[in-house]
Amino acid sequence: MTTTLLDPTAERAPAARPRLPRPASLEGLTVGLLDISKPKGDIFLNRLEELLQQRGVDTRRYRKPTFTRVAPTALKQQIAAECDLVVEGLAD
Repeated sequence: MTTTLLDPTAERAPAARPRLPRPASLEGLTVGLLDISKPKGDIFLNRLEELLQQRGVDTRRYRKPTFTRVAPTALKQQIAAECDLVVEGLAD
C-alpha cells in the first residue's frame, strides 16, 4: 500500500519527503508533546504523557499560541533542540 502525503503549502507541486524511520524503542529518548491549541487536545496529550511516563519515557510539553497559524520558528527550533521525536495533538 502506498501513502501519498500532500503539503498544503504547495498543492500544485507537492514536495517528495521520505518518512523518517521510527525508533526501535523510546528508551533514552525525549518525546515532545505539542498541543496545537485546539479544544480538548490537551486531554489527549495529558493521557499520552501519563502512559509514556509510566514506561519511563522523558516527555516535554509545548503549546502553539493558536491553531490557525504555523508554530513560531522559535518554538520549532526549541522542540528540535530538546526532543528526539514529537507527537502533535489535534482535537475538537
